[in-house]
Amino acid sequence: MEQTHTPPFRADAVGSYLRTDAIHEARAQHTAGQLDDEQLRAIEDREIVALIEKQQNIGLEAITDGEYRRAYWHFDFFDGLDGIELGEGPTGMDFQGLAIKPVAVEIVGKLGFPDDHPMLAHYRFLQQNTGAGHLPKMTIPSPTVLHFRLAGDSLVTPLYADRDALFDDLAAAYRGAVAAFYAAGCRYLQFDDTAWAYLCSADELAKAAARGIDIDHIQEAYVTLINDSLRDKPADMVITTHVCRGNFRSSWIASGGYEPVAENLLANCDYDGYFLEYDSERAGGFEPLRFLPHGDKIVVLGLITTKSGALEAVGDVEKRITEAAQFAPLEQLALSPQCGFASTEEGNVLSEDQEWAKMREVIQVAGEVWG
Repeated sequence: MEQTHTPPFRADAVGSYLRTDAIHEARAQHTAGQLDDEQLRAIEDREIVALIEKQQNIGLEAITDGEYRRAYWHFDFFDGLDGIELGEGPTGMDFQGLAIKPVAVEIVGKLGFPDDHPMLAHYRFLQQNTGAGHLPKMTIPSPTVLHFRLAGDSLVTPLYADRDALFDDLAAAYRGAVAAFYAAGCRYLQFDDTAWAYLCSADELAKAAARGIDIDHIQEAYVTLINDSLRDKPADMVITTHVCRGNFRSSWIASGGYEPVAENLLANCDYDGYFLEYDSERAGGFEPLRFLPHGDKIVVLGLITTKSGALEAVGDVEKRITEAAQFAPLEQLALSPQCGFASTEEGNVLSEDQEWAKMREVIQVAGEVWG
């Protein structure tokens, strides 16, 4: 299979994988006080090493730790930042009525990225156990996610008059994160982002306006926030984003094609690549890809769903890639599943066998299209 030489690769993955039975059991025992932190970490280490080997054996170039150490794709990272505490409260997220554990972010002090953020150690373990010829990939939530979902009563420090007053310190914290992960050896970092997908949804825009967000100018503010976060990125570090419509136990939140945000997202944000969900009619057509600038940026088409175990027909996936190539050059496209398989520790409703069948299909189709 032809490689792009730098990520994102022709066959890639968003990041999270279904937690193994051993992980589920260990975390339950840890919560019950039957395992201490060190015992839990030893089990996570063992399971992550096995996951790394599985990814390498099927032919993936980008290798993640599956987010095995996390309960949530985003809250765990935010909890490690300076100035943030997690409490109980409504998440504001409606997954078709499914109950998600109530977690609320509180801003209690000056935002910052600490030298001992736990995910730096998580990355180092991944890197140490990834074999030659493969590239470890780290995933963290985008700074826009923190701003977009923040409740009005979550600012419990006088340092910030309102949520918009967070922008400068939030960008500085993310510049610190980029620098720290780079120093740890990371060359492939991904900002996972639900905010841009919600800006495509009339329902979510109405909720955002009710929370006090200036929906008429928020896209420009987010372009500035992202670019300020990325402005010191080293030249040999690739930073991509995954635009997610919500992913919890195979349910979702937002509907709407990318047209309302495509120009700002694809042309104005300084990302190197975009993982875009295209597994259902909720994503709309490929026409917004026309805003992708010609050059080095890559759009990774999420054509293979992680929300069910049914395997897509290879011919159908290849046909959709051909359709997408009418609006963006084929050499600037790649393929992945539409989302992670387990954005929270509960995971989506499919089996591990089905999960790996989908990953093998990603590799097969990428080889046939670009190889």
